[in-house]
Amino acid sequence: MIGTIIGTGVFALPSALAPYGPISLVAFGIVTLGALALAVTFGALSKRVPASGGPYVYAREAFGEFAGFLNAWSYWITAWAGNAAIVVAWVGYVEVFVNTSHKTAISICIALIGLWIPAAINLTGVRNMGAFQVFTTVLKFVPLLFMATIGLLFIDPHNFGSFNASGQSAMSAISAAAPIALFSYIGLEAASVVAGRVREPGRNVPRATIYGTLACAVIYILGTLAVFGTVSHGELGVSTAPFTDAANNILGGTWAGDTVAVAAIISGIGALNGWTMLCAEMPYAAARDGLFPGAFAKLRGDNGVPVFGIVASTVLASLITVFSYTRFDDVFTKIVLLSVLTAVIPYLFSAAAQLYWLLVRGRESITGRRLARDITVSALAMAFSYWAIQGSGYQTVYYGLFVLLLGLPVYVWLKRGQGVYGGEPAPAPVPEGRAPETATPPARRISRAVATTRTGGLRRNRLRNRG
Repeated sequence: MIGTIIGTGVFALPSALAPYGPISLVAFGIVTLGALALAVTFGALSKRVPASGGPYVYAREAFGEFAGFLNAWSYWITAWAGNAAIVVAWVGYVEVFVNTSHKTAISICIALIGLWIPAAINLTGVRNMGAFQVFTTVLKFVPLLFMATIGLLFIDPHNFGSFNASGQSAMSAISAAAPIALFSYIGLEAASVVAGRVREPGRNVPRATIYGTLACAVIYILGTLAVFGTVSHGELGVSTAPFTDAANNILGGTWAGDTVAVAAIISGIGALNGWTMLCAEMPYAAARDGLFPGAFAKLRGDNGVPVFGIVASTVLASLITVFSYTRFDDVFTKIVLLSVLTAVIPYLFSAAAQLYWLLVRGRESITGRRLARDITVSALAMAFSYWAIQGSGYQTVYYGLFVLLLGLPVYVWLKRGQGVYGGEPAPAPVPEGRAPETATPPARRISRAVATTRTGGLRRNRLRNRG
């Protein structure tokens, strides 16, 4: 999971936060607390619903099919739009060695190569994808750990500049910087998305989610602090490879920065490799339930690869990358804000699903003090999600709402094909069998069954309670 959270985005984050000044570190701290609240929430939800799909499954079981579809649609946008943001940051470190003049056409070509290499790896099967992920995860920690430890010894207070460089009020600056900082934590739910493929998901998914988020938080905050303190504010604001500049300033020359750039390049490919899988996994889970086009549920080859999901998501990421390079100056920040907004919507629904379960059934299996604690954490996760949406800005909310609502015709088309909105009445619900990759038997449900036709039969939505 850590390999999915830590990508090239964190290596570009100091430059994206530089316009706000060191006050953005305050935002980073608040975002970290919110991310931990979300991690605990996802961990609790995964114990009750240990099937693949993550936020999609939680929203569907708690609030019905339409909510599940909106979450799957929104998260799918997050996945491929996030890949576009990662690859833009990745290009900045590739251009330490080539295209140092940052010609747009060449940058676009490099970005497209960065998107399609991980897609090709994923198309060969889960085993190759997993092996590559382990390799890149190990390497990406080197520069981050260096900056989070040794880099702190070389901090010069004069490099920080004005504490609030944004020209806004302190609260406005923190709110605006928070969504950018949150991008570094997107992926904390990754273990829940693939829970059905994890051994003992009720135990391992919560551990991976919470401990992975904690480990990333320590590295992120200390590493970003070190970069702020070793690169002057003016230089940081225009840098495309801030960790490279910081390493050069600490050790002198260019060899250290080049080493960091290589590690960042490997990190980016690793993150894209993991997210390309998530681009296909979420719609695959929804398509099996008849809530996404059936092409996403088709598996190819002996390894069972969701080819359509991988290819379609990479094509869309390629298109938004080209569009952003030709339309925006601050390409990374624009795509980051869009992907954060579409990620926070499923986060909000997941926190609401947990709060709903606690208020309806929590007293049956949870003691008073623990129930109060869990309700507080879920409420904080919800409040944090609302705050992150507010801080994304009007333009981002406009574009985000637009692409979210584009899913409505898709939902109507899916339901019309199933006879739900047409003249044919939907058949009566029948009991559900376990998902192919889910080893946990069904337990108690808290929501009424909702019948949905799909290839080969019907499914009944249940919110599983593992106590």
